[in-house]
Amino acid sequence: MPYPKKLERLKKKVEETRPERIAKKRRGEEFPSMSLKERHTLLSKYHPDYREEAKREIKVGPNKGDKAAHEIVDLLEARSKVDPLHVNLSQVDYETDVLIIGGGGAGTTAALLAQENGAEVVLTTKLRHGDANTMMAEGGIQAADKLEKDSPAYHYLDTMGGGHFKNDPELVYRLVTEAPDVLLWLESLGVMFSKFPEGRLQTLSAGGFCRNRLHFCADITGAEIMRTLRDEARNREGIKVLEFSPAVELILSEHGHCAGALHYDMETGEYFVIKAKAVILATGGCGRLHVQGYPTTNHYGATADGLILGYRAGVKHAFMYTLQYHPTGVIFPEQIEGLLISEKFRGAGADVLNVDGEKFVNEMEPRDVETSAYIRECITRGKGVPTPAGKLGIWLDSPMIEILRGEGTVKREFIGKWKVFNRQGIDISKEPMLVYPVLHYQNGGLLCNAECETSVPGLFVAGEVTGGVHGENRLMGNSLLDILVFGRIAGKNGAIYAKDKAKEGKLTLDHVTAYHRELEDAGIMTDRVAPMLLPDYTNPKVRQRQLTTRSIGTVG
Repeated sequence: MPYPKKLERLKKKVEETRPERIAKKRRGEEFPSMSLKERHTLLSKYHPDYREEAKREIKVGPNKGDKAAHEIVDLLEARSKVDPLHVNLSQVDYETDVLIIGGGGAGTTAALLAQENGAEVVLTTKLRHGDANTMMAEGGIQAADKLEKDSPAYHYLDTMGGGHFKNDPELVYRLVTEAPDVLLWLESLGVMFSKFPEGRLQTLSAGGFCRNRLHFCADITGAEIMRTLRDEARNREGIKVLEFSPAVELILSEHGHCAGALHYDMETGEYFVIKAKAVILATGGCGRLHVQGYPTTNHYGATADGLILGYRAGVKHAFMYTLQYHPTGVIFPEQIEGLLISEKFRGAGADVLNVDGEKFVNEMEPRDVETSAYIRECITRGKGVPTPAGKLGIWLDSPMIEILRGEGTVKREFIGKWKVFNRQGIDISKEPMLVYPVLHYQNGGLLCNAECETSVPGLFVAGEVTGGVHGENRLMGNSLLDILVFGRIAGKNGAIYAKDKAKEGKLTLDHVTAYHRELEDAGIMTDRVAPMLLPDYTNPKVRQRQLTTRSIGTVG
């Protein structure tokens, strides 16, 4: 819906301060960046990760004693969807060299590289092939390819600094040094990056960058990359795709090697077994858990499935105490609440303003710092913009982009968001957007090395399900890079493992039985089951009526 009268009045304060802000930008005057000490103080007071009451200790598994969000621990301390004693693993429905669980960017990239390295591949996905956070990524992909001004060394330092220097250095090294090759690979497959008329790739800066190295495809970069990867995979021999078929347990051999997975057919309600010489988990993140009640930018199937499967099989987690809350998610209109507004808007010149039209933070701070500043402005300082639903937001002054970079820039470079808002009666080339932090990314995940190997032989991981490369905070453009760099590594190494290292043995779910026993020994008696597969948005009152109706229906 268009802005109601109250928001129209508040919007005038943005317009009143705009001439002065334009003049400052043209003089090169920017709002000062924070010192490391100021950032730490801000994070510790306002970032959701620092709320100790939002976490609890994990009582079972390889990370026993560590803390994570209640919503994640609920799933770690849940029972399997199946009783291992009643699963017939001798009936194998599919057999392949490499099984890839997850049909987003990381999984599809892994499939391509595994196939190129001589492996027969089965790729399974919970929804349709391509239904993933990759499809929803907007802003772009980092790569230090303009070596006259940039280098992988600068990219490395930016990434380590963004993650508070907690990142795994080997993973970061692989990420940044392979980035230019990944960009060339994408172009060779047909990805259409935004370019200048003479053919040079356009680039922008973003929070935490010291150089302009963000490459993009308008504001639909993820969709363009996923389109290309999916088309390539579906047109190659040797890659079989099974849709609506989520994995519910990994299968190990009697030797403790990963040897396949038990899957669930969402259309028939049947379980089936896939036997494989190597398995790659690429199941994505956990945004649909709505940790601490935050709305999310994530796709419908982002329910932490891979975390559960890998953890039960014995793989440790890393950095699961930290999640990323993107500072700019839509807070009004309510019909599109939670929709991601790319950091690219701020990189292109949009200002961040409070209810009085004042700047209060540098737009190029890392995401966790930016998020914390928005929360402080709204909750503590009382300077948030009130919405008709009683929530608070921050103005993102997108018309600044038109003024600074020329008429038509917003519609040309942010066509996806322009269309979405235009349907709501808001022209973001002339009117600011109203935003607030949203749950966006899973910084942590399953522990692996730079070859994507886990502690379980034959089990590889790639993409958002992994933990280590981003440390405690991810920079913009490193997620699309992450899935491609490590998807390629996992696919190649999975194929090599299947050919040279796989060890045959009896299939078992003994690790699941042992996990159930550990739950009981820890005194955890629960009816929760995991993986969740899909979120349940049933209204609590409706859910109670459903339970009552079922109860009545069983009487007599």
